[in-house]
Amino acid sequence: AADSGDMRSPETYIGYERARQFASPGGAAVNHPKLYRTPSRLGLNDWGLTGEWSVGPQDATLLAPAGRIAYRFHARDLHLVLGPGTAGQPVRFRVTLDGRAPGADHGADIDTQGAGVVHEHRLYQLIRQSRDDTGEHTFEIEFLDPGVQAYAFTFG
Repeated sequence: AADSGDMRSPETYIGYERARQFASPGGAAVNHPKLYRTPSRLGLNDWGLTGEWSVGPQDATLLAPAGRIAYRFHARDLHLVLGPGTAGQPVRFRVTLDGRAPGADHGADIDTQGAGVVHEHRLYQLIRQSRDDTGEHTFEIEFLDPGVQAYAFTFG
């Protein structure tokens, strides 16, 4: 069950129609490829893209390898709805929590080093903190392959 008593991060959509607190400079280039960067410091519930993405109404699609999404959150669990893109090719990724491999705080869909693969459209559990410190943390996911579609963050 979600730890709603200590959760301060809301469901967050990545597509431009419902996105909030998007922190990449210049905002989203609606339905057009753009090279994004994430600010070095994010406030609570701020998030950003790095790399070449196309942001649509419901999702953002990575157009080149080594794209990233960063989010500053306060919750025990972090999930992200992802899909492999229109070509259906698996997309490898790596997750960090506060700049390090998640270790024991990894979710069900990654290993202790933060490695995982997007095979299908679904919710991926990426962080499940085992420690009592569910304060503010910076999550980052780097996609090693292009084509991933990112839709929404949820927290628990």
